[in-house]
Amino acid sequence: MARRVQTPLRTSEQDIDTAKRIPRTPQTVSASYRLAFADEEFMTSEDLRGVRLQLEYLKVEMRLREQGINSTVVLFGGARIPEPGKIAWAAKNETQKRNLEASSRYYGEARRLAQYASLTSKALDYRDYVVVTGGGPGVMEAGNRGAHDVGAPSIGMNIVLPHEQAPNIYVTPELAFNFHYFATRKIHLVLRSRAIAIFPGGFGTLDEFFETLTLIQTGRMERIPLLMFGRNFWDRALNLEVLEEEGTVSPGDTDLFTVVDTADEGWEVIREFYNLPHIDLLPVEG
Repeated sequence: MARRVQTPLRTSEQDIDTAKRIPRTPQTVSASYRLAFADEEFMTSEDLRGVRLQLEYLKVEMRLREQGINSTVVLFGGARIPEPGKIAWAAKNETQKRNLEASSRYYGEARRLAQYASLTSKALDYRDYVVVTGGGPGVMEAGNRGAHDVGAPSIGMNIVLPHEQAPNIYVTPELAFNFHYFATRKIHLVLRSRAIAIFPGGFGTLDEFFETLTLIQTGRMERIPLLMFGRNFWDRALNLEVLEEEGTVSPGDTDLFTVVDTADEGWEVIREFYNLPHIDLLPVEG
């Protein structure tokens, strides 16, 4: 973490170490005697929710600043989409198995898009256009893997879920984060974003898409390339034109995102938006 300022005062680490070695008496083993910041029961209490939100925000913010990361390219998408040629482990029936395995092409497109972003990031000393995902499997794994393919760092922002989950193996270890609050996680996912790519996914992907779309629509966030990958998927999953026809959104609000099918098509939208140079070295495959 950040370099500690030199001070003549004792550090919190020193006091934690000392507290572990004090004699055990009825007073010292009492919960009231624990150092507040080292008291897990106190730190996880209801009254400390606001403090925990702040800590969760600050830990990630400080780490990203230390690494000099200014901007990111965010990839959202389904955790259940398998790598091409792999079995759809999450399928509950034959129809789902067939559809998920057909959707494995999006794994390849996410991986390729991440390669484009990471090659651009390389030219900028890995300070801008750094790939960030939710850190899990499926499309998220593909994004971190694409960065790994070209030797670039990437960020994974995992979250504790009821079922066991660990970051995918392609996340840069020093940039692997774990969250308790979805809200804090979503702040960090979009805070530095220069582009956001939405691949086919479930409720979580839809939540992230609509959160971003609402921020842009209401002027709470600058307009950036918001890409939806998979015309056939999104045409069937969403019909946002109905909102415009019914008058519940303004004319032109459905132009705040761009639907694409391939990483080449999506990266061209990003490249033109920011006037980025063409990448001579095409993303590696395999």
